[in-house]
Parts: sequence; structure tokens; C-alpha cells
Amino acid sequence: MEIILILYLLTINLIGFISMAVDKKRARKHQWRIAEKVFFLLAFFGGSIGTWAGMYAFHHKTKHWYFVIGMPMILVIQILAVIGVRYYFL
Repeated sequence: MEIILILYLLTINLIGFISMAVDKKRARKHQWRIAEKVFFLLAFFGGSIGTWAGMYAFHHKTKHWYFVIGMPMILVIQILAVIGVRYYFL
């Protein structure tokens, strides 16, 4: 069960990271873009580290306050939730 969770988190974070790269490339070429809500959904479902890392690796969405504050906030909430669940069940 743990290996499935680890593989899931690696995959969703990789998708978040690559999505930032793809959207940045499309932005430069004035092409169809990935909706901002997609990035937040990826982060919400466990891809916050990859999406956040992609923001700064590709200098993308770093001028939008709701990304600069939102992505790390989602990560902190997820960390606190994991700590809370572990504390509650152990």
C-alpha cells in the first residue's frame, strides 16, 4: 500500500512540474494554455511540491500572488493533515 502512495505522489508531482513547463512554453508561443485551476487541482491532489518547483524552475506564474501564496499554503495544509492523521491514528 505504501509503494502505491509513493508512486502516486511521484507521478502527480511530475505531472505538476511538467505542466508548468508546457504552459510556459505555450505562453511564449501565444498558444492555447492550461487553465490555472488545473494547477491548483494538481496541487490539491498531492502535486503541490512538483507544481511549486515548476513555478520557480520555469519562472512561471511567479507574479501571481495567488500562486506564490497558494501553492506553499496547499503544501503546508497537506503536511499538517498528514501529521494530524498520523498523530490521531498512532
